[in-house]
Amino acid sequence: MKPRLIGVAGPLQGAVFALGEGRATIGRDSNNEIWAADSFLSRRHCSLKSSGTEFSIQDLGSHNGTRVNGIPVKEQKLAHGDQISVGDSLLVFLTEEDDLAHVTNPVEFEDTAEFNGFPVELNQEGALYLQPEKLFAGLPETARTTRDLNALLRLATKIGGIRSREALQWQLLGFIFEVVPAERGAVIFFDSSGEISSTAAWDRVRGPRHVVPINHNLVERVFRERAAFLESNLSDSGAGRWDQDKAARQQLRSVLCVPLLSSQKALGAIYLEGASRTEKLDKNHLQVASAVAAIAALALDNLRDWELLQQENQFLRAEVNLEHNMVGESPRMKDVFEFVRRVAPADSTVLIQGESGTGKELIARAIHRNSPRAELPFVAVNCAAITETLLESELFGHEKGAFTGAIAQKKGKMELANGGTLFLDEIGELAPGLQAKLLRVLQEREFERVGGTRSIPLDFRLIAATNRNLSEAIESGAFRRDLYYRLNVVGLSMPALRERREDILLLAEHFIAKSARKGSTRMRVISPEAQACLANYDWPGNVRELENAIERALVLGSGDTLLADDLPEAILEVGAPTLDQAGKYHGALKESKKQLVLQALQQTNGSYIEAAKVLGIHPNSLLRLIRNLHIKTEAKTSAQTPGG
Repeated sequence: MKPRLIGVAGPLQGAVFALGEGRATIGRDSNNEIWAADSFLSRRHCSLKSSGTEFSIQDLGSHNGTRVNGIPVKEQKLAHGDQISVGDSLLVFLTEEDDLAHVTNPVEFEDTAEFNGFPVELNQEGALYLQPEKLFAGLPETARTTRDLNALLRLATKIGGIRSREALQWQLLGFIFEVVPAERGAVIFFDSSGEISSTAAWDRVRGPRHVVPINHNLVERVFRERAAFLESNLSDSGAGRWDQDKAARQQLRSVLCVPLLSSQKALGAIYLEGASRTEKLDKNHLQVASAVAAIAALALDNLRDWELLQQENQFLRAEVNLEHNMVGESPRMKDVFEFVRRVAPADSTVLIQGESGTGKELIARAIHRNSPRAELPFVAVNCAAITETLLESELFGHEKGAFTGAIAQKKGKMELANGGTLFLDEIGELAPGLQAKLLRVLQEREFERVGGTRSIPLDFRLIAATNRNLSEAIESGAFRRDLYYRLNVVGLSMPALRERREDILLLAEHFIAKSARKGSTRMRVISPEAQACLANYDWPGNVRELENAIERALVLGSGDTLLADDLPEAILEVGAPTLDQAGKYHGALKESKKQLVLQALQQTNGSYIEAAKVLGIHPNSLLRLIRNLHIKTEAKTSAQTPGG
């Protein structure tokens, strides 16, 4: 099997890197073969190089160092199962087919080992490294004390930014092995009830796969009494794993266990074992381990707070503004936001109906972004923009040679959306043949590519949208009734902009700010006359028409104020029902247009076509004028009055 690195914790968690011949570097810079945006990584942190079948790792003068199995290294050969700590990430080096669970050290708790004599107990009041005034008063300043203080300072500066529990455990374990001469150890986290929620263990002598037995009685005592303990004479008389692994345990001479305390609550524990062939664990090691635990407890407490803030942030997004790109504070839009909040966590098919330009795709994206599938693909297809023959291939994909021009296999939009969300816009325009195929996909949750014979399973959430009245389309035979029921599991009708006039000015200001952010225009304020025109126009094109109108006004207007004259003529014609002194010009202009239209209709005996010729405009423009000027009734009256 090809050698590879697998990220098991930190920013590189889940990543797999195949290692070939030559040299590969790890670092913060994207020019490295393996890189991550991790502030604890140096730009060029370390390198891996191969020599035949052997691989070695070399630190490149990194700021925070490179560790293999918890030991700082400058250069070292790698063996299968070695764990590499770089920055905030933990990587496992593999050369054989192996489950990751077998290249770490499992933990097994034993209740049989007993202490002989009286262990050394240390509570917070006796922890000298947590009380500098006692430390320097009670101890001579030795090289060991200086080294320990420097090590604690490095830990304090590095550990606070870790945002993964597993990464915190492994980084902490590696650091402890650097300052305490233990042969094996574990970092244990407790849940709120005191049960063990997670462990990370390592045996420096025998490497991975070997069980690290832990005295459960000692861990429980540490949790219960909130104190650290050191025992130098541990009995091996128990049964179970202690006997099965007795050869490795016969050299055991010392065990220490210290709690991770926050506000007198034990969040976890550090458990270390030392053997006779290494430096014996003593009271000084107990002091250092207690200081390490205090720093780690603060980091764990901060990590828990950060996790709670993340959860609260997600909840507030769901409750307040979800995560969407929509603007609106009207009651109708609040109902829409509430719909998204309730529907997003489910996996039901959604049908969104509404006029063109009301933001149906924005709703679909909001549902996806607030759903459990948010990190997976969102694939949008406009069923009206592609011909029927091309749409089938676009949706289902095709096999090589399925038709002329199919020179290679192509995955369709459905397959690309697997695991995520498929959004079918303008579903009402789907051809009858494709409606039948889509219905089968929704029923069977599988499909075949065009020209293929193999069924491919699918798992996606479908959101469909249309501006057509599907009930009428069903009655006319243009849309399948059974497909409609499959689509309309959860339905939403998007309000037109004229049905939520409270949002018009809010949207206009949003589009002005959006244009300013792009740098194409500067910020403007909207004059009262322009506000009146915007608020009273019916917006048949809805939000899309409003955005285009604002963009036109920003491009053609001058000065720092957006004036009514800057707006498109159709909007300006509506004007405001009541204008103040400053708006007399527009009021007079509107009144003049009314009189001209009514006179032309009276002159032509109500013929719109002839009246349009008299006015020198297109008949459609005349009809629009009559509608915008609200003179439909007056126009009929004028048409019935003979012209003079």
